[in-house]
Parts: sequence; structure tokens; C-alpha cells
Amino acid sequence: MEGKEEDVRLGANKFTERQPIGTSAQTDKDYKEPPPAPLFEPGELSSWSFYRAGIAEFIATFLFLYITVLTVMGFSKPNNKCTTVGTQGIAWAFGGMIFALVYCTAGISGGHINPAVTFGLFLARKLSLTRALFYMIMQCLGAICGAGVVKGFEGNRAYETLGGGANVVAHGYTKGDGLGAEIVGTFVLVYTVFSATDAKRNARDSHVPILAPLPIGFAVFLVHLATIPITGTGINPARSLGAAIIFNKDHAWDDHWIFWVGPFIGAALAAVYHQIVIRAIPFKARA
Repeated sequence: MEGKEEDVRLGANKFTERQPIGTSAQTDKDYKEPPPAPLFEPGELSSWSFYRAGIAEFIATFLFLYITVLTVMGFSKPNNKCTTVGTQGIAWAFGGMIFALVYCTAGISGGHINPAVTFGLFLARKLSLTRALFYMIMQCLGAICGAGVVKGFEGNRAYETLGGGANVVAHGYTKGDGLGAEIVGTFVLVYTVFSATDAKRNARDSHVPILAPLPIGFAVFLVHLATIPITGTGINPARSLGAAIIFNKDHAWDDHWIFWVGPFIGAALAAVYHQIVIRAIPFKARA
């Protein structure tokens, strides 16, 4: 790769086996496992594509918070919830935005838009620690700015009255319930990311990379339907952090650790399950 700049070295959806549409599918005999990304890759820091990918993650997370938190504000504002988009509308806003943003940014940064996704892909050695940390920082900054713009639109009083879109464990559920919901919800999301962007499937089925954003967005939609009543659905530490910082009330910070610990555990479990159980990659390497 020396002397050749790439948008994504080993991101969420770019692999050397990927074939153009219309070409014959590779067989298992033709397939070769892509090499793991190096833990540290200092050369990335001098590449414009590295910073362009970070900017793409920032803008995508900014737009994600802007649309989704505004949707939550619109749901919370009227007294009669039948006149709003409802819980399903909120779930569609989150899932639909992930679908659109992954589609737009996948070729530049891999379309993570979520520190938990980045963490899971890092554990699977699909990107370097340098890139993973940079992505997480840019995602969090984008989320803070997105939530800040929403507060600017709504005004301080309305934003605080409507809860600021911050994630908290709902009344009637324990912190353990909230943590469990975040772990399982993030597992579903990150497992879907691994399955939708699997290098071997990309090599075998040329249509898979094109369809990848659809199941990822749909997974986000379904997880929100299930867990909005429990935690408001985090499954994205940047989303939870951005809303919590701008809202900045004690009860939002009391439960905030759940929206980091839960997603990171869920992402780690999904990475282990996909790499070891589904793909059996460590066993293939020893063979």
C-alpha cells in the first residue's frame, strides 16, 4: 500500500476481496482472509484521508443528533401524544438516519457514527487504535454540537422541560435492567454491522456492500422499539454523551455510566461472537 492513499484502510466496509457488481462471485477457494490492522499506524497521521474520515464521522454524528433529538423534542412537546410521530416515529428517525448516514459515509470512514461500533471493529482488528480513538473523539464532538444546535432551536427553558433527549433509566426499572438492555441492544447492532460488512460475504455476494446500510439501520430501528421504554435507547455512547452534556442535569449524569459500559460490553461480545464462533478466525489462523 506504500505510496497509495486510501479512504479506509481496513474500515467497516472496504476489503480487498470486494468485487464490482456484475462480476462472478468468488468461491471459498479464492477467498483470503484480510490481514488484521496494525495496533498503531503512525503513517495515518500524515495522511489527509485519515483526517477526512474523522471529519466525516464528526458531520455524520452531528446530523444524527440534530435529526433524532429534534424528533424526540417534537414527541415530548404536545400534551396529546397522538398528534406526534409516536414511539415508532422516534425509532424510525434513529434507524432511518443511521441508514442514510452509513450509506453516505461508508466509503470515507466506514460509517461508524458510534463509539461502540468503532470499539467492536477495533477489537476485531479492522482498524488501528490510532484511527479508533480519533473516530471516537470526533463522534463525541459531533454529538455535542448536534445536541447544542437543537437546544439553540428549542431555547433553554423548553429544552430542559422536554428532557433534552438525554438517556435515563425509566421509572420502574433498575439500573441493572437498563445496563442489560443496553448490552443486548448494542450486541444486536454491532453483530448486524459485522454480518452486513463481512469480508467473506462481500467476496461471495457482490450485492452485500450495497445493501449493508439497510440491515444496520433496521437493527437500530428494532432495538429502539424494544428499549425506548427502558432507557430511551442509548446503544451509542456519543449520542448519550452529547445529550447529557447539553442537558446537564443531575439525574441524566446519575445513569450516564450505563450508556458507556453497556454499549462497550455489547460491542465486545458481538466482536467475540462473530470472530470466534461465526467465523472461527483464530482457529483458521492456527490451521
